[in-house]
Amino acid sequence: MVQLGEKLKALINNRWLVFVAAMWIQSCAGIGYLFGSISPVIKSSLNYNQRQIAILGVAKDLGDSVGFLAGTLCELLPLWGALLVGALQNLIGYGFVWLIATHRAPPLPLWTMCILIFMGTNGETYFNTAALVSCVQNFPKSRGPIVGILKGFAGLSGAILTQIYALVHSPDHASLIFMVAVGPFMVIVALMFIIRPVGGHRQVRPSDGPSFTFVYNVCLVLAAYLMGVMLVEDLVYLSHTVVVFFTVILFVLLLLPICIPVSMALAEEPRPPPEEALLPESQKRQPAKMESDTEIIFSEVEDEKPKEVDLLPASERQKRIAQLQAKLAQAAAEGAVRIKRRRGPHRGEDFTLMQALIKADFWLIFFSLLLGSGSGLTVIDNLGQISQSLGYYNAHIFVSMISIWNFLGRVGGGYFSEIIVRDYAYPRPVAMAVAQAFMAVGHFFLGMGWPGAMYVSTLLIGLGYGAHWAIVPAAASELFGLKKFGTLYNFLTLANPAGSLVFSGLIAGYIYDREAEKQAHRHHYQSPDIGFVFRNMFGMMDEPLKCEGAICFFLTSMILSGLCIVAVVLSMILVNRTKIVYAHLYGRSHT
Repeated sequence: MVQLGEKLKALINNRWLVFVAAMWIQSCAGIGYLFGSISPVIKSSLNYNQRQIAILGVAKDLGDSVGFLAGTLCELLPLWGALLVGALQNLIGYGFVWLIATHRAPPLPLWTMCILIFMGTNGETYFNTAALVSCVQNFPKSRGPIVGILKGFAGLSGAILTQIYALVHSPDHASLIFMVAVGPFMVIVALMFIIRPVGGHRQVRPSDGPSFTFVYNVCLVLAAYLMGVMLVEDLVYLSHTVVVFFTVILFVLLLLPICIPVSMALAEEPRPPPEEALLPESQKRQPAKMESDTEIIFSEVEDEKPKEVDLLPASERQKRIAQLQAKLAQAAAEGAVRIKRRRGPHRGEDFTLMQALIKADFWLIFFSLLLGSGSGLTVIDNLGQISQSLGYYNAHIFVSMISIWNFLGRVGGGYFSEIIVRDYAYPRPVAMAVAQAFMAVGHFFLGMGWPGAMYVSTLLIGLGYGAHWAIVPAAASELFGLKKFGTLYNFLTLANPAGSLVFSGLIAGYIYDREAEKQAHRHHYQSPDIGFVFRNMFGMMDEPLKCEGAICFFLTSMILSGLCIVAVVLSMILVNRTKIVYAHLYGRSHT
């Protein structure tokens, strides 16, 4: 009995249990990606036009990205308390949206609906912040895979919830809103006490490699399975029993990662070497001082090294920098030179938000993310209308597909960007430039509206958009430190609603409604109505305007494709500026 108690205690305090629970929480932390399925219900129920739906989409994106309150509460409250606040926001916000959409509550003005959508979606920021902060602290040496997998499950949540919705088998499409309100609340309440930083060894362990490989394999199988199920359900009529069977397999795949902490608790792994946090104070201070001196000398190297050093091959460049560091260190020890201590931290050290805001690298990340993720989010938010305009009347299949590609983009982005930095000591943002190039091609295909273009564009845009959310948090933590990671991450996420406000609210919605008005005028040319446009502008039409054909989103897609190319340029500027930083952070293992 005593041994069983020890095993249970080891399981509860296992950092992999926290990671697995964070995966499950993230599986319902991307409800904003279901807006493409929810918006047609709200549009038809409340008789909104596309611009009004676009405004709701912007409110949703603001809720999904404004995480300052979540970051603050995660510092003031225990993580379970912050998770509970987020779950309540989600329940209240989307709960009232469901009541209004089903006419169980009286209609409210558009601005009130925006507040409800904002409140409901803002709950996600609590889930994201608590999961990322706890797991990055538990796995500080594996931040790329950790961030990629966690953000990947958030991206996949749209497909998971869509499959669960198929299990409900309700003819009332508004029941999807009810599920979005209640489902995440139940999951968070069940898991909120597990999500926390735990004690014990936090460095890389021999078991980490096989464990991450197992999780990656589960992710690939899960994505492939969901893709297959969605295609089958779209092409073939299935009985409710078969849908139940498919959903049971989905839950089995989601539960598989629990095998990792359970097996670790049962296997009684050898005790790891003492971790830094358990060392005596006298032993901790000396390495910290040495590291501080190294960082100071490194920053001095940036000023002293000749410009032609950056043009040398990587191995030779690292050798020259190491020689210069050694000379500076020796000169400083002998008192021949005095190492300058700049005001504030250097890249790679811990920044506060205010210190990061005056750095060009931080704004390059922000604007590159704004253009890249903002363009992708515009497609996600308008996916229902895009698919309908191209003749696909089941928008759920494309919502699920882009959710799956979003998931694979996040998992793959974290994995491949980790290879770039660890194997080649090359800046992680180069992976972001590749993702943005994929998105530029995807937007082009979407605008052309060729047969099958929806499938190609959702693939490329989903992969590229998802990769941003694995690469950016990891790069920000490398360049600006982990101490204020939650605050920095939540500020960078503001790029999402900023991009959505401009690209979706002002560009996509306006162009769609303009084309819809042209088509409506052509249909009514025999009996022109002077007040037609006036009534449409104020949402007074008997039926919302609809646009048909590739022309509805052609200009929008071309604009978004061009913006992604600009984002590639910004990312490559960031790559060029941070080569020396990544060579310092990761180059030592290759010398």
